[in-house]
Amino acid sequence: MSFDPSTLVYDERGLIPCIAQQEGTGEVLMMAWMNAAAVAKTLETGRVTYWSRSRQAYWIKGETSGHTQALVDLRVDCDRDCLLAIVDQQGPACHTNRRSCFYTSVVDGETELMAPMV
Repeated sequence: MSFDPSTLVYDERGLIPCIAQQEGTGEVLMMAWMNAAAVAKTLETGRVTYWSRSRQAYWIKGETSGHTQALVDLRVDCDRDCLLAIVDQQGPACHTNRRSCFYTSVVDGETELMAPMV
């Protein structure tokens, strides 16, 4: 059975959130946006491709940094309005050079949970 990205539920800008999770460990790495073409390109190439809202352009994770995400699986949630990309992340996923973008806890004030990778 083939998959058609147009069957997903996109917001008014034509975007859908995609959470990247490390294969094997379940570590949540980042969240970014995709449109239907980015979903199709990701499935076609196996390299995770996102849509940059600020630059209004596609970006392949790791294209400039070398910190690539190879697609292992792409899953859709029950409402078809959010994606989960299971990936093999090489190097940090965050633009701050941390493994994960989710490095700050706010339960008892702001606490930095991880330092940038060297």
